[in-house]
Amino acid sequence: MKKLFLLSTIFIAVNSFCFAQIEPSKELMEFYTPKWEGERDVSGRPLVSDDLMDRLLNLSIEEAWGVLRGEGYHNQFEGGWEMINDKPFVGRALTVQYMPNRPELKDNIQKMGEKQGRIGPSNSWPIDMLKERDVYVADGFGKVFNGTLIGDNLGNSIYAKSKTGVVLDAGARDLEGLSKIEGFNAFVRGFDPTFIMEMMVTGINVPIGIGRASCVPGDVVLAKREGVIFIPAHLVQKVVITGEFIALRDRFGIQMLKEGVYTPGQIDTQWTDDIKNAFIKWLDKNKDSLPMSREELDEYMKNRTW
Repeated sequence: MKKLFLLSTIFIAVNSFCFAQIEPSKELMEFYTPKWEGERDVSGRPLVSDDLMDRLLNLSIEEAWGVLRGEGYHNQFEGGWEMINDKPFVGRALTVQYMPNRPELKDNIQKMGEKQGRIGPSNSWPIDMLKERDVYVADGFGKVFNGTLIGDNLGNSIYAKSKTGVVLDAGARDLEGLSKIEGFNAFVRGFDPTFIMEMMVTGINVPIGIGRASCVPGDVVLAKREGVIFIPAHLVQKVVITGEFIALRDRFGIQMLKEGVYTPGQIDTQWTDDIKNAFIKWLDKNKDSLPMSREELDEYMKNRTW
């Protein structure tokens, strides 16, 4: 009986190692993102459309934050970054979890990656996975000295694959070289000439913490000078249409104030039916400059409390 128990234990251990993954299964990815009903990639990560992301880039951090807060998401923004430049970017999060090095675990992870066909050290694995419109988001536990996750070589590779940028709760090296990558930006905790040391990758495309924010694979990353906000995939459309509607409402209000049609007291409070009807007519006259389709706008306004 003892021998049978020992053999069973060995079988389970070996079998678990054989099926161990640095990435979650498709089923686990769906567990992480249960409210997303759209397209997913082969790993199960949500794929928010390029069109929505392009429109999102025109919105402010505050507009996105306001919608998320209203939906009960209070932990999606993080500020206090150092950047290469002021160029904003938007994309789908490919997340990476780093931890302080533990030799036996790092060795096993490296061996597992090699069996899975991964090339090079583990910090290069997520970069090999990047697709266009992805954003490399890494929890490097705020390490800068000996915690530089990228230099100009990796930066060039990242931008060639993703055409976006990176968000690293860690450091970066070779600011001069990185700044020469046209179109690229990095949000990091600091710059340092040291190499990455005593760090290991323990998860790719897993939920991570970035400072006081949470980020799940497939979240849409909106990175601007003010900071970075991680928008759950299932809320991106609502963030976009709400932000665009508010911008239209503000345009109408400002025009009406300049023309003396309404007073500030009328515009800056709950609108009357007369003002709402005037707004609808104004939308009809300016339909060619709407950022969304009229059908999409009409559907949104059905549930709008104004």
